Amino acid sequence: MNGRKARVCAVGFIVIGGFLLTSVWCQTITSFERKRAQAMLHEIDSDIRKHYYDPMFHGLDWDGKVRETEQKIDQADPGNKALSEIAALLDSLNDSHTFFVPPQPALRHDYGWQALLVGERCYVVRVRPGSDAEAKGVKPGDEILGINGYAPTRRTFEKIAYFFEVLRPQPSLRLVLRDPAGKERTANIDAQIIKDVFNLGFLVGGNIEGKTRLMDLSRHGAPVVEMGDELMILKFPHFYFNEWKIDGLIGEARKHKALILDLRGNGGGSEATRRYLLGGVFDKEIKIGALVRRDERKPVVARTHGHAFAGKLLVLVDSGSVSAAELFARVVQIEKRGVVLGDSSAGRVMRAKFYGCGAGVGFVDPYGAEITDADIIMTDGESLEHVGVTPDEVVLPSVADLAEGRDPVLARAAETLGVKLSPEAAGKMFPFEWPPE
Repeated sequence: MNGRKARVCAVGFIVIGGFLLTSVWCQTITSFERKRAQAMLHEIDSDIRKHYYDPMFHGLDWDGKVRETEQKIDQADPGNKALSEIAALLDSLNDSHTFFVPPQPALRHDYGWQALLVGERCYVVRVRPGSDAEAKGVKPGDEILGINGYAPTRRTFEKIAYFFEVLRPQPSLRLVLRDPAGKERTANIDAQIIKDVFNLGFLVGGNIEGKTRLMDLSRHGAPVVEMGDELMILKFPHFYFNEWKIDGLIGEARKHKALILDLRGNGGGSEATRRYLLGGVFDKEIKIGALVRRDERKPVVARTHGHAFAGKLLVLVDSGSVSAAELFARVVQIEKRGVVLGDSSAGRVMRAKFYGCGAGVGFVDPYGAEITDADIIMTDGESLEHVGVTPDEVVLPSVADLAEGRDPVLARAAETLGVKLSPEAAGKMFPFEWPPE
């Protein structure tokens, strides 16, 4: 970039979500970079003031926080820390769908492993073949006790993931692991650094593996397994399908007595897809809830297609079920249309829109912010934000299940519908394929 100077590296800290995150930053910020960071702050502040759904900012002194951020940018030594102050400002809203999207580097960091929160603990669930993670002995079933010194929990995991995936990718991550036998160890995992083009894929999926998951499942559509006329199992990976695709899936489901809709790992997506899919499993108009914006409150409904699936319905969710997936599952619960089974969902359900900007001299360097413009209050009067969906029946995989690739959750779901399915066979039904590097 024009005006950049040679620089040396040092360790710096930012606070996100009430805890420190450590990163290697480069010292010496140019006047151009400082002005650029201030310009980003003012652009994003303007968008927040125009579009954020709560004009009172939950009682936060937004003017004061912006002034404080301006001062911190003026005092920042490393340029990367200046951008991190913008991220911390948006994080102070404590809103799952409002966050800073910094200019994305041309190099993507693939850490070679994927993790999932199971109950209150974080586990490795996949390791990319040929990766440094595989070479260092990282395996499914390993519990992650620390990522670069910070413990992944329900409260912290997404913020840690955002930091290392979006805000400040690292050449390596230090993992503290506990294997299924209970032995703890530390592994320094080098990332594979890949030339990439700017994209916003990470906005769906919501965690370290979110971009990879979206790329993979989008390629394969919505896989279906049919078990005679008794049961159809539909792996619904995201809410970005059009009406004709959903009509086809519902048409197939109507040939069976029961449907298991697997929303585990579903990162959400389109409101229209969510409404249309609900219309495919209800034979009447259903009120989803109320959409609450800064200047209006209006009902949100799903209208039946007239040829809805009328059989038994069972919905699977886990900690990776986000936004539209959570809302769908909760409507099924409230309306007593079916049973929700699995793990508690993510509790990230706000409606948001990305507002992009550009900065640079002679070129555009995209950045922006995802900004919540509405909350959805369910018909029981509650919001799912920071709460999530509690399944009717909690079923969690054990450490041994994760290590061996078994799926006791899907097996239990089939059992409740009177269909025999072993955890071993269930674990092989929807094989994961890593996307090309």
